[in-house]
Amino acid sequence: MTDTRNLIRWFEELSIDDVPLVGGKNASLGEMYQQLTPKGILIPNGFAVTAGAYRYMLDEANAWDELHQVLDNLDPENVDDLAKRGAQAREIIYGAGLPEDLQAEILQAYGKLTEQYGESLTVAVRSSATAEDLPTASFAGQQDTYLNVSGEASLLDACRRCFASLFTDRAIHYRVDQGFDHFKVALSIGIMKMVRSDLAASGVMFSLDTETGFEDVVFITGAYGLGENVVQGNVEPDEFYVHKPTFHEGYRAVIRRHLGSKRIRMVYATGHTKSTTRNERVPDTDRNRYCISDQEVLKLAEYALTIEQHYSQEAGHTKPMDMEWAKDGLDGKLYIVQARPETVASQQKGSILEQYHLDGDGEILTRGYAVGTRIGKGIARYIPDVAHLHEFQAGEVLVADTTTPDWEPVMKIASAIVTNRGGRTCHAAIISRELGIPAVVGCDNATQAISNGEMVTVSCAGGDEGRVYKGDIPFSVERTDLSGLARPKTKIMLNLGNPDLAFTTRALPNDGVGLARLEFIVNEYIKAHPMALLHPEKVADEQECKQLETLTRNYHDGGEYFIKRLSEGVGTIAAAFYPKPVIVRMSDFKTNEYASLLGGRYFEPVEANPMIGFRGAARYTHPAYREGFALECAAMKRVREVMGLKNVKLMIPFCRTLQEGEKVLSAMAEHGLERGSDGLEIYVMCEIPNNVILIDKFSKLFDGFSIGSNDLTQLALGVDRDSEIVSFDFDERDEGVKTMIRMAVEGARRNGRHSGLCGQAPSDYPEMAEYLVRIGIDSMSLNPDTLLGTTRHVLEVEEQLV
Repeated sequence: MTDTRNLIRWFEELSIDDVPLVGGKNASLGEMYQQLTPKGILIPNGFAVTAGAYRYMLDEANAWDELHQVLDNLDPENVDDLAKRGAQAREIIYGAGLPEDLQAEILQAYGKLTEQYGESLTVAVRSSATAEDLPTASFAGQQDTYLNVSGEASLLDACRRCFASLFTDRAIHYRVDQGFDHFKVALSIGIMKMVRSDLAASGVMFSLDTETGFEDVVFITGAYGLGENVVQGNVEPDEFYVHKPTFHEGYRAVIRRHLGSKRIRMVYATGHTKSTTRNERVPDTDRNRYCISDQEVLKLAEYALTIEQHYSQEAGHTKPMDMEWAKDGLDGKLYIVQARPETVASQQKGSILEQYHLDGDGEILTRGYAVGTRIGKGIARYIPDVAHLHEFQAGEVLVADTTTPDWEPVMKIASAIVTNRGGRTCHAAIISRELGIPAVVGCDNATQAISNGEMVTVSCAGGDEGRVYKGDIPFSVERTDLSGLARPKTKIMLNLGNPDLAFTTRALPNDGVGLARLEFIVNEYIKAHPMALLHPEKVADEQECKQLETLTRNYHDGGEYFIKRLSEGVGTIAAAFYPKPVIVRMSDFKTNEYASLLGGRYFEPVEANPMIGFRGAARYTHPAYREGFALECAAMKRVREVMGLKNVKLMIPFCRTLQEGEKVLSAMAEHGLERGSDGLEIYVMCEIPNNVILIDKFSKLFDGFSIGSNDLTQLALGVDRDSEIVSFDFDERDEGVKTMIRMAVEGARRNGRHSGLCGQAPSDYPEMAEYLVRIGIDSMSLNPDTLLGTTRHVLEVEEQLV
């Protein structure tokens, strides 16, 4: 007689300790329903058909011996043999049928769920294997899920199909790879209220950054409709980041976002069709806006932090989580439909820092989202569908429209993966991370741009954007053991302008960011001149006007666009290094560089020598740019006050005179950035001889100095380094330049002010780094690629001085 108490368990009866009984997914749902519903997290109710029920079904059908005959001599590397045996195994399990008492238990529980949610209830039927969602193996997407199931007959059939999916080709192969015994793994089924995200949106979120393992952010992706498209990589979703430390401090802001294309959405199928779902095109108006509001992003972040905190308490250490969310289009509420331990980035901890460097250049065939930070190369092999998987050879680069779990046998032998569709949380991204190979997803045109059989190099080493290059581009791998690297007394900081590199670069041993340049953010993320955004009516070119309209379509006006985009770029860098100082230099474009921005030529004069022209502090209070500077100040105010990133210090470039300094500080105070208020420090670039000569007086205005050795050298020697005919005279190591630097350092020390150097010199010349240490500079800011070598050199010099 079977113990029917072990056939069905309601979520409220389950905890995370019940993995052997109901699998990882259902155990987690039960744990959350029990423990987190009281904390305000909405979890759809449901019940689990237990792993015991799976075994009971096979016992009653006497199917075990037959399954052994099919699977015992399997060759998992033979794709055809795997497909044949997998189909036979599924047929055995589906054919076993559900014992009558098990059917009765399922239908009785289904009736109770209908009483709770009403006759219109539809359910999701989800697999939950007992070797699933473990800390070291995700088993993501190995078994099947059935959505929008209604009616008793459909429910029972979906359960039979779900049990049979324990032996999908992908699941069989994955278990072999992970060393799991097919006959010691069982399948439980979760039957839960279907959240009507077909009428709204859904997605995936992680309590860390999936590419770098950075644990101080919540990473959220979302798209319209049911969540399968995001998981499978059929759409490029919207992306959002929320910073955990400042969220805990009470600040509420999205620090980073990306608008995905979201071309299709999965909805419920209607009419006579075998499938319960279908995809439909998303109207352009919906595609061009985010699928959820900032308030909803922040609510999801709150959910994520609560879930992570709960599971971390259980584990006794921080436990990053991988979660699926759904918004119900009927009640407008956000639900968590799955949570499991994150199994890739959180496992990659250690003292060895691995950095990939592309050592050449070439034609870029396509671009997309970078998954990981590695580089791979090989012959490109386009695989249109599962039927062509046997054509793929080990070491090739897999090129596809998208991938599914059925493709995993060939994915694990690829040198890299490139897809047309998908975002950072799609199937191809998840598996490539797990396998440790680079992937570029969401390229849109990869299958057209890459010729089948050609040699390509796939680089994910340049930040968020992954690139596929034509040909064999050389690359190198630098591995550094950080465990024994001491920290020098001299602060070693970083020069950084690209927010895409912030989460990766933060892993280097550093004391913060000594120079965060606004120019890169304006150029790459804003693209338009601030005055053109404020006064588009002054832009005469019709095409440029249309481009300005496109850029600002999701914002109230051009000013809001500039403020939010700039603040999110700076906020990303500040969050990555929080709470270490991040010194942000206000814009230092020259007039010819400003003019190259969208609409810029209508607001900039033509100068014979822009290097010593209308730039830096002189611009900020001038009528021609005063409104633009106000936008910059508003963005920095938002970073500090709305995002809570008080580690940001501000710096004024190219301040020629004391009067200019006073006027700029007065203007900043008017815009809500008063020096000393709420701990705000304002530095000045020391790059003009007058800054050195009058350093005692400049010290009364500013909190610190950052020596710009490039411009200081040009102005001390009277040489234009960009002029080929005299550039041989440009040398930061000149005795006169070094004397200027020493005078600046001594003057700063004399006045109790910080001194640093952010120019190229210590990155290029070890002897300059040594000179700076010997004169007692407080910090030097280096390019990321020279940081480790220079740090070692500084340690040696400091040891000699002792």
